[in-house]
Amino acid sequence: MNSAIHEEQVFDLAPVAMWIEDFSGVKAFFDKWRAEGVQDLRAYLKEDLSRVADCSSAIRVLQVNRRTLELFEARDQDHLVSNLDSVFRDDMLTTHIEELAQLWDGAREFSSNAVNYTLSGRRLDIQLRGSVLPGHEETMDRLLLTTEDVTAREEARRRAEEQRRYAEGIFEHSPVSLWVEDFSAIKTLLEEIRERGITDFRVFTDVHPEFVRQCMSEVRVIGVNNATLELFRAPDRKTLLQRQQEIFGDNTEQHFREQLIELWNGNLLHGREVVNYALDGTERHVLLQFSVFPGHEDDWSLVQVSLTDITARKKAEAYLEYLGKHDVLTKLHNRAFYTDELNRLERKPLRPVAAILIDLNGLKETNDSLGHEAGDNMLRRLGEVLNEAVSQPNCAARIGGDEFAILMPGSGWLEVAVMVENIQKLRKINNQFYSDAPLEIALGAAVSEAGENMESVIRRADSLMYAEKREYYSAKRKEAARNVNAA
Repeated sequence: MNSAIHEEQVFDLAPVAMWIEDFSGVKAFFDKWRAEGVQDLRAYLKEDLSRVADCSSAIRVLQVNRRTLELFEARDQDHLVSNLDSVFRDDMLTTHIEELAQLWDGAREFSSNAVNYTLSGRRLDIQLRGSVLPGHEETMDRLLLTTEDVTAREEARRRAEEQRRYAEGIFEHSPVSLWVEDFSAIKTLLEEIRERGITDFRVFTDVHPEFVRQCMSEVRVIGVNNATLELFRAPDRKTLLQRQQEIFGDNTEQHFREQLIELWNGNLLHGREVVNYALDGTERHVLLQFSVFPGHEDDWSLVQVSLTDITARKKAEAYLEYLGKHDVLTKLHNRAFYTDELNRLERKPLRPVAAILIDLNGLKETNDSLGHEAGDNMLRRLGEVLNEAVSQPNCAARIGGDEFAILMPGSGWLEVAVMVENIQKLRKINNQFYSDAPLEIALGAAVSEAGENMESVIRRADSLMYAEKREYYSAKRKEAARNVNAA
């Protein structure tokens, strides 16, 4: 008697919620289904959840302890049992399948994770464990179950999982290309050469470029995000990683060397602009930013490299720079560039320097008679001729409305003659396509003499050009007069 009282007290005062239940009704269902040929209980129950509900309703609660009443906020056992539909609801039928399947498979103990609810509606994450009591294996009419409240643990796990998904979401869907890499082997290599007494790492890598290549081979890519695939036009991560050499191009080693120098100097957060290439061969200007993750400063086992696509900005900068030095209409250099080039040639000792001044004849008349669009077309055509004829180190510029200049450093009269012949030849070819509006030009050239400054050279060429221009208009007037007299 005392032993029985003692066992009752132990059960009632246990710090874990405990239930004694009668599963004989479940056993009856098991026997019936086996007789009907059911073999896979899990599949059979999932096929029709009402079968799970039948098993659940066949379970009888015989006894619960004090901790069970406290956990589920029940006044007494009758209060709890009469409201079990509030305790076991929602997806409980699904989780109950695994418990039943373990018993079906012959286990005398089972466990599962489930969600229950208190009578006030508060959610409980529970760790359920059940055991068939000794002597009741055949009938299953006495099972001891414990429901451990693991809500705090599960909430912490869910928060951690949510934070993990949030971090992964930020990584995967960032609009910037992100790489997560392991640099721990590189840190080891740098420490080894530091221990050998190397102090000037830049000089060391000059002498031993193979060390840079060794370090490059030790980088381990842990992951890349979707923006990386989009940036480099890669169909998938495997292709991207297999074709990294195409992405980073011929300057990879030099860029990586500078990155190693930053790390050698203790700069675990640094950045620079580099040029990469998409897998379709198109150029990508990117801002590379490197950072060692907090907590990994001692081993560099987790680093992040972000690549921000600045190609559009670089193109805009290049175009603005182009506009600052070029005439938009003719695509030749503009007067600002021409002036800078004159000043540069004035300072340089290279001599001789040749200058050719060109004026487009008849531009005003064309503008007046046919409109400025026709005049602009003539200017564009002359730009095409000069762009074709002139190449570095020479330069051609539009220096006024209808005035053009060619500067030829290191050139004498022979080079001038070849240039003029080339220009005239290309002009005539161009005129063949525009016979109704032929290009006519006046041209003057000068070659610097000993001690002569550039201003004087330009003045002489300009004078000769205007003399030729006057001859052109004089001939035009005489021709017009002859036509009038003939009429």
